Amino acid sequence: MSGCRVNKTFDEINAKIRAGSAVVVTAEEMVGIVKEKGAEAAAREVDVVTTGTFSPMCSSGVFINFGHSSPTLKASHVWLNNVVAYAGLAAVDIYIGATEPSVDDPLNKVFPGEFRYGGGHVIEDLVAGREVLLRADSYGTDCYPSRELEKRVTLADLPYAMLVNPRNCYQNYNCAINLSERTIYTYMGTLKPKGKNATYCGAAELSPLMNDPTYRTIGMGTRIFLGGGVGYVNWHGTQHNPAAPRRDNITPKRPAGTLMLQGDLKNMDAAWLKGVSMQGYGCSLAVGVGIPIPILDEKMAAATGVGDADLYTQIVDYSHDYSHGIARNYGEVSYAELKSGEIEVNGKKVQTAPLSSFYKAREIALTLKDWIKKGEFLLQKPIELLPDGGNRRNG
Repeated sequence: MSGCRVNKTFDEINAKIRAGSAVVVTAEEMVGIVKEKGAEAAAREVDVVTTGTFSPMCSSGVFINFGHSSPTLKASHVWLNNVVAYAGLAAVDIYIGATEPSVDDPLNKVFPGEFRYGGGHVIEDLVAGREVLLRADSYGTDCYPSRELEKRVTLADLPYAMLVNPRNCYQNYNCAINLSERTIYTYMGTLKPKGKNATYCGAAELSPLMNDPTYRTIGMGTRIFLGGGVGYVNWHGTQHNPAAPRRDNITPKRPAGTLMLQGDLKNMDAAWLKGVSMQGYGCSLAVGVGIPIPILDEKMAAATGVGDADLYTQIVDYSHDYSHGIARNYGEVSYAELKSGEIEVNGKKVQTAPLSSFYKAREIALTLKDWIKKGEFLLQKPIELLPDGGNRRNG
């Protein structure tokens, strides 16, 4: 790349991985290396930086083919453990979404609802090898005469199960507070009145897209850690917003890029796909994702060397502003401050809590590091890079 004194390619880095000579570090480790040695020296020394995140990712689900019965059936409606799956695809193809609740869930009729079981829990049950009750009905046709089906299935029984998540790995997200007079229940968790607590969601310096802020190495076809197995980036996710305001280090101040991901559910691990119940809000799925970042030059080294103290997000009121689409914030705060357990909002000390697991994010980054060092995981150069909103000139 013009202006860079270090230049590497995907092929060169993969050759080093195959030879067992690649230097691989986690994003946490890279922060210290860049601080100590500078970006250029870090780029010469390090070949790959591994990232990780583990948190609720609502826009997730699984495409399933449950196989033909005898007599055959064209499913009109399908339920898995009493959770509705979308059947408007083909005879025995369905999609179950992570946020779909059980049909007999009281929802918020008894407020705040508990949402004990939903699509995310079905996905976890399947990956864990547990039996799931599948029910289907049909209006019947000449080629598909059967009108109903009921059977217990495991993941091994299903001919096809592909995790396909339309929006994962948000590149930064809001810090949520509640400035109203009552407790509120949101996808950011339970927020106490009068700004008595704040929640946030993101792995910060370990976060995949924070380590490649202008998407120079991530795009269609990128090979990743997904749900404990190997997955791929399909393309940018829904609500991808690369043009979000950015700091001088090119990291976004607000929610920005997102990824659409996919991978074979049969190769995944229930430790990295967990059904989530969010009081008063609904069901979800916690997903483990890790992306390797090739250090092509010193600019990539600098990007992966940005630590929590230099990564910021905005503080948003979820009692009124968020729900009414009002673009207002109550200041910006670093992830170092958030992780300290206390921030200041409107001159008052506020306790903070994460929805993401930093422990598991670190474990993902270390696992991916181990795979690469053993030569079990090669980097895949993307077919096409993600749209960058005009930021690549800085990246």
